[in-house]
Amino acid sequence: MALADGVLVATGAVPGAWLRFVLVNHLQPLLPRKHWATAGVNLVACLALGLLLSLGDGCSDLHRLQLLLSVGFLGSFSTFSTFVVELLQALGEGEAGEALGLAGLSVAGGVLALELGRWLGGL
Repeated sequence: MALADGVLVATGAVPGAWLRFVLVNHLQPLLPRKHWATAGVNLVACLALGLLLSLGDGCSDLHRLQLLLSVGFLGSFSTFSTFVVELLQALGEGEAGEALGLAGLSVAGGVLALELGRWLGGL
């Protein structure tokens, strides 16, 4: 990766992480558990990623924009590590059903959201 590509990823990552922080903290009081806000943000990121991937199909000129938005912004807007920590916390608290629901929503919902984004981008 060229230095310029790394700068694009970093430039997208800062606002993505900031927006996730703001949204999760804003949604947290409205939801029974913080991990549902994280799951929601991750689903939105999957939808947006699918849309971006679809719009960029067959267009090599969008490589730098994909680095900025897909890898940088959406990569830091969504967060797999927080999902895993929150999943393990639910399990550690004896909330196996909650953890299973969170895992199912995050994984299956993420795939479905990505595909929905790809479909929407193809319209």
